Amino acid sequence: MATTKATEGLIQHTPTRRPLARQRLTLHRTTTALGPFAVLVDGEMVYAAGFTASGEELATYAGMDPGCVHESEEGHSALTAVHEYFAGDLGALDRVVTIEKSTAGPFIAKARAALRDIPAGTTQTYTQLAATAGNPRAIRAAGSACATNAVGLIIPCHRVVRTDGSLGGYLYGLHIKRALLAHEAVAA
Repeated sequence: MATTKATEGLIQHTPTRRPLARQRLTLHRTTTALGPFAVLVDGEMVYAAGFTASGEELATYAGMDPGCVHESEEGHSALTAVHEYFAGDLGALDRVVTIEKSTAGPFIAKARAALRDIPAGTTQTYTQLAATAGNPRAIRAAGSACATNAVGLIIPCHRVVRTDGSLGGYLYGLHIKRALLAHEAVAA
């Protein structure tokens, strides 16, 4: 696992050993211009996020037991940041603190930290992400860091494209990835 948090404008990504599978997580949902969006949280720590209303789906993406999810009718600061992002404040998501389970090794953690450094309104290729994360030859691993990202949108894997400029993939569909990139291009 690794923790990512914003501290005085900087993103820190630090390993943690706390077991997640038995942790009680709360599901918070909202609706965005692109459809439902939900977060799984423990306090202010976001464990999973994405364009779904399903806590079970998010828990599965995060490698968690879906039985640990409890729903809340209350709002959450991460959802406030999502609404601010869609209202044009592209930096709002940078203030959201995430914690993620990373069983694939230190490169994946470095790649996910590097994802948060890609400025809104721009893209990087998987090749560039691999180099930024410290191993220019680990292009497939960079793709894996995006494909297994359980904190979609907040850790902006949608900003990574193929070398030829095509979109590649996105867990929630290429129509969502395309819409996010268009939103950021206009708002940036």
